[in-house]
Amino acid sequence: MFSFRSLAVVSFSTGVGYVLGLETNSETQMMKLPRCITAILPQKAERLRTDHDLDLAENQHIPSWYKLLPVPGTVHAATVALDRNLPATPTSTPVSTAPTNRAVQIMKHGYPGFDNVRYYEDFVVSYDRRNRTAHWVFEHIKGDNCTYAEGVDRSKCSDFRPDLSIHPYFRATNADYKGSGYDRGHLAAASNHRHSQKAMDDTFVLSNISPQVGVGFNRGVWNSLEKYTRALARRNRSVYVCTGPLYLPRKEPDGKQYVKYEVIGANNVAVPTHFFKVLVVEDEKGQFEMKSFVMPNQALPEEIPLKAFYYPIDSIERAAGFLLFEKIPRKMFKLINGSKPQ
Repeated sequence: MFSFRSLAVVSFSTGVGYVLGLETNSETQMMKLPRCITAILPQKAERLRTDHDLDLAENQHIPSWYKLLPVPGTVHAATVALDRNLPATPTSTPVSTAPTNRAVQIMKHGYPGFDNVRYYEDFVVSYDRRNRTAHWVFEHIKGDNCTYAEGVDRSKCSDFRPDLSIHPYFRATNADYKGSGYDRGHLAAASNHRHSQKAMDDTFVLSNISPQVGVGFNRGVWNSLEKYTRALARRNRSVYVCTGPLYLPRKEPDGKQYVKYEVIGANNVAVPTHFFKVLVVEDEKGQFEMKSFVMPNQALPEEIPLKAFYYPIDSIERAAGFLLFEKIPRKMFKLINGSKPQ
């Protein structure tokens, strides 16, 4: 009789689970039992132009109907087409795993993880090869970052482009977004990097992009949150920013909770149900304040204040599967989402 040491279930969707890497305690059995795979069947953006406007937006009254907003997301079956032109042996453009001096500053307060980390001129990405978007994107911005340097022009940026450092099997392309109905939404915002043409151009790589609802989200409240972030950078010493997608569960009529999300294009790029953005604001005295937001990926009324989207940092960490800014003890923050930490 076999005695198994480990059994890893790596997928359980549409009624089919996949079990990988059966192992046994017996050396004889291990020689006889190969690794196997077994299938088991069972518009308008808010016009926030000044710091005063931003403060008003953050502190407006939260409508009572806000909590009744639906959570988006339906799953669609998709067939992965086999591209016979892809190389038989996986290859990819080499990427340095050694952080630059700038990256060391960006990641000063801790890495959430080290999965497929990519270093760009002014931001750092951890890429999710399964979902064809980022796990997280980190930035460190100051007032100077948000001001156009001489010769920098967004119109000069390259168009959105695939990240050639990602193997073709796991890479998103512009064709995936074409006709999908979703915007190519920045995680590290282009306007956070106006100080350098190269830094701004880097933000258009598709590993920094996620499918976002356009009118009412990417061109609405999400844009307002990006503007608010830049306003904080201008008023303070700097702002550390971590942004990423979330895939949150919702309860279905049968009383069970499911994580369901759409995928787009031939490469099955995942459409997140929500997005998070966590800001660590460093004031001129070197003191820290944290502001953590979660927004559903759907059109939202523009009168909802940003304060309505505050979300507990520990809930974001649990949902995302990694810790954020763990090198700063929570008690070191003077405020977290407007309140003193407990």
